[in-house]
Amino acid sequence: MYSYYSYSPYRSAYTSQTAKVTFRSSPLAPDLKGAMYFYEMPYGVEVFVQVEGLPEFQTLKDGTQVGPHGFHIHEKGICELGEGKDPFASAGGHWNPDQQPHGNHAGDFPVLFSNQGRSRMIFFTDRFRVKDIIGKSVIIHQQPDDYRSQPSGNAGKRIACGIIEIS
Repeated sequence: MYSYYSYSPYRSAYTSQTAKVTFRSSPLAPDLKGAMYFYEMPYGVEVFVQVEGLPEFQTLKDGTQVGPHGFHIHEKGICELGEGKDPFASAGGHWNPDQQPHGNHAGDFPVLFSNQGRSRMIFFTDRFRVKDIIGKSVIIHQQPDDYRSQPSGNAGKRIACGIIEIS
């Protein structure tokens, strides 16, 4: 597992609150592991995600594809695996505090592209503050998000879950 850069000139000067997610995998991606960090910045939040063990891209017999992987903030900070058929259903639906159509939810993120099972991405959002998301969860999905199907983007089964905690 790669580690997040240990020095950031922005982090010490501007960051007021940070949060972390440690992902738990489902049987659909048993080797998946990784972390996500949220850094409060002057005009929003810098988000860093790094995972490994993602399923490689493939087209299934029914025509759906595995990867790239949609991921989002979900309503509840509960990551119970359940009986395995519908992993992490306990996390609820997408977090959508301002009742926007899917594709414009505050918790909608870009897809994760798997490169030999690894993905690393940094992006910036002004849709929430770190304090707004503490206690919620982040779900990684098996399929890509189409950013238009309502209410959740048709991103398929949940392959990983992590609770957003103050770091």
